Amino acid sequence: MVRYSREPAVQAKSAKARVADIRTSFKNTFEVAASIRGKMLKDAYHYLRAALAHKAIIPFRRYDGGVGRKAQANHIKANKGRWPEKSIRHVISLLKNIKQNVKAKGLDLEKCQISHIQVNKAALGRRRTYRAHGRITPYLNHPCHVELFVTEKAEDVKKGDGKKVVKLTKKQAARQRLAIGAGAGAAAQ
Repeated sequence: MVRYSREPAVQAKSAKARVADIRTSFKNTFEVAASIRGKMLKDAYHYLRAALAHKAIIPFRRYDGGVGRKAQANHIKANKGRWPEKSIRHVISLLKNIKQNVKAKGLDLEKCQISHIQVNKAALGRRRTYRAHGRITPYLNHPCHVELFVTEKAEDVKKGDGKKVVKLTKKQAARQRLAIGAGAGAAAQ
């Protein structure tokens, strides 16, 4: 059994999936995961499909050095973004896997929300490149591990009746207690 960084609060209402050592950029995959965190499962899938077609953009918020500004990013309250296709494809395949896990557990697909998605750095892929004057330098890639789980959202709780509870200050509450005490004492005499 593989270890996850954390466990869902309610195991019966959750489904999990993970993939290790994806040969795609850790930083790009981190931003893709951040963009779908908290979304409903179907919405996340459609959003990533739109990003593959360059109809939507993945905002780059943490690893944004050298990332150009894009007008599409304005719609999601960001200013930098890209369309990291390889990372998107890997996350989409993970979403397809978790969709099957949801069906196997018998959960309602329409109510499933991505409650946890995490990207961790994996061991570096080491190659080497040949430089001037006979030198050799490392030529590394940065793969990653991705884990996520979805939780079936519970029904929303109905709002209570329209009675507003009057909140009293400490001074007002003390006055009210005195008035009640005085009234009871006067009635007893």
